[in-house]
Amino acid sequence: MPSTPADPHNFKRRGVLFVLSSPSGAGKSTIARLLLADEPELDMSVSATTRPIRAGEVAGRDYHFVDIEEFRRMVAEDEFLEWAHVFGHRYGTPRAQVEAMLAAGKDVLFDIDWQGAQQLFQIAGGDVVRVFIFPPSMEELRSRLSKRATDVPEVIDARMARAANEVSHWDGYDYVLVNDDVERCFAGVKTILAAERLKRSRQTGLIGFIRKLTR
Repeated sequence: MPSTPADPHNFKRRGVLFVLSSPSGAGKSTIARLLLADEPELDMSVSATTRPIRAGEVAGRDYHFVDIEEFRRMVAEDEFLEWAHVFGHRYGTPRAQVEAMLAAGKDVLFDIDWQGAQQLFQIAGGDVVRVFIFPPSMEELRSRLSKRATDVPEVIDARMARAANEVSHWDGYDYVLVNDDVERCFAGVKTILAAERLKRSRQTGLIGFIRKLTR
């Protein structure tokens, strides 16, 4: 982040690796879009996936679409920060793009599941902030998935079973929110991000300011 050690309002700081997780249909993608539109210092990590591109998606913006052989090569050459199998396909976070964003002074937003959040935390530790978003109820979650009209009932049943498993891992997160109102949930996520950016442990420019202050 551009700043000087003498600026008490904008110390140079370490970037935040900001993870949003939730069951499919609980609203994390909506929250992520709102956050990216509102936070110029935040960039989205774009995952690689082996699943086919869907109508309306743009390669390189929504996902990096790769075949299984390319994905396996990337795993073998340690090009992912994290990766997982989800609904018969593979998803992973390319390491190089995240490192480039951090080097450019950006915070990085991740839309990943609990497995990815756990792997990312094991690698990046204190730079990672994990937020889990609950639906208001499982009945409401099923209703939201049905209203999408993009999945057959069997797929919705599979998503609900996975949702129950994902919810059981809530205690692996730093913060939890209930998305019963999008604006209120969004405000909570913004508050968490603002507080994490201000943590003393992230303020790498603080030492220079203190030295000047105490001369």
